[in-house]
Amino acid sequence: MKNIDRWVDLEGAANVRDLGGLPTADGAVTRFGRILRSDNLQGLTPSDVDRLVGEFKVRHVVDLRSVAEVALEGPGPLTSVPEVRIHHLTLFAEGGRHTDVEADVIDADKVLPWQKRSSGDAELRVTGFYYGYLRDRPDAVVEALRTMALDDGAAIVHCAAGKDRTGVLCALALEVAGVTREAIVADYTATGERLERVLARLRASETYRADLDSRPADDHMPRPQYITHFLGVLDDRFGGPLAWLERHGWTDADTGALRSRLLD
Repeated sequence: MKNIDRWVDLEGAANVRDLGGLPTADGAVTRFGRILRSDNLQGLTPSDVDRLVGEFKVRHVVDLRSVAEVALEGPGPLTSVPEVRIHHLTLFAEGGRHTDVEADVIDADKVLPWQKRSSGDAELRVTGFYYGYLRDRPDAVVEALRTMALDDGAAIVHCAAGKDRTGVLCALALEVAGVTREAIVADYTATGERLERVLARLRASETYRADLDSRPADDHMPRPQYITHFLGVLDDRFGGPLAWLERHGWTDADTGALRSRLLD
């Protein structure tokens, strides 16, 4: 699998790539041009918009940012394109701080209630706030995946960095499609290839600058053990990500739609 083949280079976003080209356990490969993942979309240029809407036929934007982030940063230029629908599906309970850039502000006992963890254990900390998305907003997780499965044009899913919230949603989508765990981990860690550019974009915004500057840049690196541990928790506690989704209203028809979207 070559991540470079999946990157979409835009002027106004740094972390855009296609979920196509990923191998499944049964020997298939996900289709290009169906689902894209990205960092925030506020900086898209007119040529970026033309490319996404014209070349990729983007018709659905799954915006995982919080209400406060959207208010502070703005909805982005794709909101002015008539044929594009914006689906704002925050993964936060909308209490406390308005970004997830600084994970240490999240209460450990509430995020990871079944396991005592040390604040210095990065793997458990990251896994904890990833699980917090599922605990706090299972409705948004399910609805976001259903939106990604719509077949009337491509979908693009994004948050601020396109790393954590977007990484979790894309990992779940790829699990449903039967993509190998190895490929899912590789897709998650691919953000690291462009992390400096992503952080530079976020530091230009007052919304994110303080959170970013409070930690060394290396702390933001998406490490394979983070998503591996997160998926392992779902394996151990629920019988896998698909079983967790089914507990929250996901149906066989939903699975068929998402698999058809990514594979057919």
